[in-house]
Amino acid sequence: MPLQNRVTPFGEIVALTGRGLVMGNRGILHDDTRRIVRYSQVQRWLACRTEFRGIRRVIMRPHSYTELFFLDEATAFAAGHRPCAECRHADYRRFRTLWANCHGEPVSADLIDRQLHYDRLAGRRVKRVYRADLVDLPDGAYIAADNRAWLVSGNALFGWSALGYTERRMRSTHGEVEVLTPRSTVAVLAAGYRVAIHPSAM
Repeated sequence: MPLQNRVTPFGEIVALTGRGLVMGNRGILHDDTRRIVRYSQVQRWLACRTEFRGIRRVIMRPHSYTELFFLDEATAFAAGHRPCAECRHADYRRFRTLWANCHGEPVSADLIDRQLHYDRLAGRRVKRVYRADLVDLPDGAYIAADNRAWLVSGNALFGWSALGYTERRMRSTHGEVEVLTPRSTVAVLAAGYRVAIHPSAM
Protein backbone atom coordinates (compact mmCIF):
# COMPACT_ATOMS: atom_id res chain seq x y z
CA MET A 1 0.00 0.00 0.00
CA PRO A 2 1.47 3.40 -0.96
CA LEU A 3 2.46 5.86 1.74
CA GLN A 4 0.46 9.05 2.18
CA ASN A 5 3.13 11.34 0.79
CA ARG A 6 1.97 12.43 -2.66
CA VAL A 7 0.72 16.00 -3.08
CA THR A 8 -1.95 17.11 -5.54
CA PRO A 9 -2.21 20.56 -7.18
CA PHE A 10 -4.91 21.27 -4.56
CA GLY A 11 -2.24 20.89 -1.87
CA GLU A 12 -3.77 17.69 -0.47
CA ILE A 13 -1.43 14.99 0.86
CA VAL A 14 -2.71 11.65 -0.43
CA ALA A 15 -1.71 8.00 -0.78
CA LEU A 16 -1.19 7.30 -4.49
CA THR A 17 1.12 5.09 -6.51
CA GLY A 18 4.09 6.62 -8.30
CA ARG A 19 6.73 8.83 -6.73
CA GLY A 20 6.79 11.89 -8.97
CA LEU A 21 9.68 13.96 -10.31
CA VAL A 22 9.97 16.51 -7.49
CA MET A 23 10.38 16.07 -3.74
CA GLY A 24 9.53 18.64 -1.09
CA ASN A 25 8.67 19.20 2.53
CA ARG A 26 6.56 21.21 4.98
CA GLY A 27 8.30 20.00 8.14
CA ILE A 28 7.55 16.89 10.18
CA LEU A 29 4.03 15.77 9.30
CA HIS A 30 4.10 12.08 10.26
CA ASP A 31 4.23 10.08 13.48
CA ASP A 32 6.44 7.12 14.37
CA THR A 33 4.16 4.77 12.38
CA ARG A 34 4.56 6.90 9.20
CA ARG A 35 0.99 8.15 9.48
CA ILE A 36 0.30 11.77 8.43
CA VAL A 37 -0.94 13.67 11.48
CA ARG A 38 -0.67 17.30 10.34
CA TYR A 39 -1.02 19.31 7.13
CA SER A 40 2.05 21.47 7.68
CA GLN A 41 4.47 22.38 10.44
CA VAL A 42 6.31 25.38 9.02
CA GLN A 43 5.71 28.26 6.61
CA ARG A 44 8.72 27.23 4.50
CA TRP A 45 7.21 24.85 1.91
CA LEU A 46 10.03 23.67 -0.37
CA ALA A 47 10.26 21.93 -3.74
CA CYS A 48 13.46 19.90 -3.89
CA ARG A 49 15.44 17.56 -6.12
CA THR A 50 14.77 13.86 -5.62
CA GLU A 51 18.57 13.28 -5.66
CA PHE A 52 21.19 15.56 -4.11
CA ARG A 53 24.91 14.85 -3.46
CA GLY A 54 24.28 11.13 -3.25
CA ILE A 55 22.30 11.46 -0.01
CA ARG A 56 19.99 8.51 0.60
CA ARG A 57 17.07 9.27 2.89
CA VAL A 58 14.85 6.81 4.72
CA ILE A 59 11.33 7.87 3.74
CA MET A 60 9.29 9.13 6.71
CA ARG A 61 12.00 8.38 9.26
CA PRO A 62 10.81 9.18 12.81
CA HIS A 63 11.50 12.76 13.96
CA SER A 64 12.71 13.86 10.52
CA TYR A 65 10.92 15.97 7.94
CA THR A 66 8.27 14.25 5.83
CA GLU A 67 9.40 13.63 2.24
CA LEU A 68 6.55 14.74 -0.04
CA PHE A 69 6.43 13.98 -3.77
CA PHE A 70 4.90 15.90 -6.67
CA LEU A 71 4.25 14.92 -10.27
CA ASP A 72 6.40 17.87 -11.38
CA GLU A 73 7.49 21.37 -10.42
CA ALA A 74 4.27 22.90 -11.75
CA THR A 75 2.31 20.70 -9.34
CA ALA A 76 4.55 21.71 -6.43
CA PHE A 77 4.04 25.39 -7.27
CA ALA A 78 0.26 24.93 -7.49
CA ALA A 79 0.30 23.35 -4.03
CA GLY A 80 2.14 26.41 -2.69
CA HIS A 81 5.79 25.33 -2.62
CA ARG A 82 8.82 27.18 -4.01
CA PRO A 83 12.37 26.09 -5.05
CA CYS A 84 14.72 24.99 -2.28
CA ALA A 85 17.67 27.36 -1.83
CA GLU A 86 20.08 24.50 -1.06
CA CYS A 87 19.53 21.63 -3.48
CA ARG A 88 18.07 23.87 -6.23
CA HIS A 89 20.12 26.99 -5.62
CA ALA A 90 20.14 28.25 -9.21
CA ASP A 91 16.37 27.81 -9.54
CA TYR A 92 15.81 29.54 -6.20
CA ARG A 93 17.96 32.52 -7.26
CA ARG A 94 16.05 32.78 -10.53
CA PHE A 95 12.71 32.57 -8.67
CA ARG A 96 13.84 35.19 -6.13
CA THR A 97 15.10 37.58 -8.81
CA LEU A 98 11.83 37.40 -10.76
CA TRP A 99 9.88 37.79 -7.51
CA ALA A 100 11.82 40.98 -6.79
CA ASN A 101 11.15 42.23 -10.33
CA CYS A 102 7.41 41.61 -9.84
CA HIS A 103 7.21 43.35 -6.49
CA GLY A 104 9.86 46.01 -7.03
CA GLU A 105 11.86 45.41 -3.87
CA PRO A 106 14.71 43.21 -2.57
CA VAL A 107 13.40 39.95 -1.12
CA SER A 108 14.52 37.24 1.27
CA ALA A 109 13.40 33.64 1.67
CA ASP A 110 11.46 34.66 4.80
CA LEU A 111 9.55 37.36 2.93
CA ILE A 112 8.72 34.99 0.08
CA ASP A 113 7.58 32.30 2.49
CA ARG A 114 5.34 34.68 4.45
CA GLN A 115 3.63 35.90 1.28
CA LEU A 116 3.25 32.37 -0.12
CA HIS A 117 1.78 31.21 3.18
CA TYR A 118 -0.90 33.90 2.88
CA ASP A 119 -1.52 33.21 -0.81
CA ARG A 120 -1.87 29.43 -0.50
CA LEU A 121 -4.13 29.09 2.56
CA ALA A 122 -7.46 30.75 3.34
CA GLY A 123 -7.74 28.88 6.64
CA ARG A 124 -6.66 25.71 8.38
CA ARG A 125 -6.22 23.16 5.54
CA VAL A 126 -8.32 25.41 3.26
CA LYS A 127 -6.62 26.27 -0.03
CA ARG A 128 -6.85 29.89 -1.12
CA VAL A 129 -7.87 30.27 -4.77
CA TYR A 130 -8.72 33.28 -6.88
CA ARG A 131 -10.51 34.10 -10.12
CA ALA A 132 -8.76 35.26 -13.29
CA ASP A 133 -9.28 35.31 -17.03
CA LEU A 134 -7.82 32.15 -18.57
CA VAL A 135 -6.20 34.13 -21.37
CA ASP A 136 -4.07 36.03 -18.84
CA LEU A 137 -2.57 32.97 -17.16
CA PRO A 138 1.04 31.98 -17.94
CA ASP A 139 2.22 28.49 -18.84
CA GLY A 140 2.76 26.38 -15.74
CA ALA A 141 -0.21 27.72 -13.78
CA TYR A 142 -2.98 25.40 -12.63
CA ILE A 143 -6.71 25.92 -12.68
CA ALA A 144 -9.64 23.93 -11.26
CA ALA A 145 -12.50 22.81 -13.54
CA ASP A 146 -14.94 19.89 -13.37
CA ASN A 147 -13.53 18.89 -9.96
CA ARG A 148 -10.07 18.36 -11.47
CA ALA A 149 -6.81 20.24 -11.66
CA TRP A 150 -5.69 21.38 -15.12
CA LEU A 151 -2.25 22.60 -16.17
CA VAL A 152 -2.11 25.62 -18.48
CA SER A 153 0.43 25.05 -21.27
CA GLY A 154 0.41 26.79 -24.63
CA ASN A 155 -2.99 26.52 -26.28
CA ALA A 156 -3.99 23.52 -24.17
CA LEU A 157 -5.07 22.41 -20.73
CA PHE A 158 -3.75 19.11 -19.36
CA GLY A 159 -5.62 17.08 -16.74
CA TRP A 160 -3.48 16.11 -13.74
CA SER A 161 -3.19 12.55 -12.47
CA ALA A 162 -0.71 10.89 -10.10
CA LEU A 163 1.12 9.20 -12.98
CA GLY A 164 1.01 11.98 -15.57
CA TYR A 165 -1.26 14.16 -17.65
CA THR A 166 -4.03 11.94 -18.95
CA GLU A 167 -6.35 14.32 -20.81
CA ARG A 168 -5.86 17.29 -23.11
CA ARG A 169 -8.33 20.08 -23.86
CA MET A 170 -8.03 23.11 -26.06
CA ARG A 171 -7.52 26.29 -24.07
CA SER A 172 -10.33 28.79 -24.63
CA THR A 173 -9.35 32.34 -25.50
CA HIS A 174 -11.37 33.95 -22.70
CA GLY A 175 -13.36 33.02 -19.63
CA GLU A 176 -12.98 33.42 -15.89
CA VAL A 177 -11.50 30.41 -14.09
CA GLU A 178 -10.53 29.36 -10.57
CA VAL A 179 -6.74 29.52 -10.20
CA LEU A 180 -4.99 27.02 -7.92
CA THR A 181 -1.42 28.30 -8.19
CA PRO A 182 -0.84 31.08 -5.62
CA ARG A 183 -1.21 34.58 -7.03
CA SER A 184 2.38 35.58 -6.19
CA THR A 185 3.76 32.46 -7.92
CA VAL A 186 1.64 33.12 -11.00
CA ALA A 187 3.27 36.56 -11.18
CA VAL A 188 6.72 34.92 -11.14
CA LEU A 189 5.66 32.53 -13.92
CA ALA A 190 4.33 35.46 -15.95
CA ALA A 191 7.64 37.28 -15.43
CA GLY A 192 9.50 34.45 -17.18
CA TYR A 193 10.16 31.57 -14.79
CA ARG A 194 10.15 28.39 -16.88
CA VAL A 195 8.58 25.77 -14.66
CA ALA A 196 9.46 22.08 -15.17
CA ILE A 197 6.54 20.03 -16.48
CA HIS A 198 6.13 16.25 -16.58
CA PRO A 199 6.97 14.87 -20.08
CA SER A 200 3.45 13.44 -20.49
CA ALA A 201 2.33 17.01 -21.32
CA MET A 202 4.92 17.49 -24.06
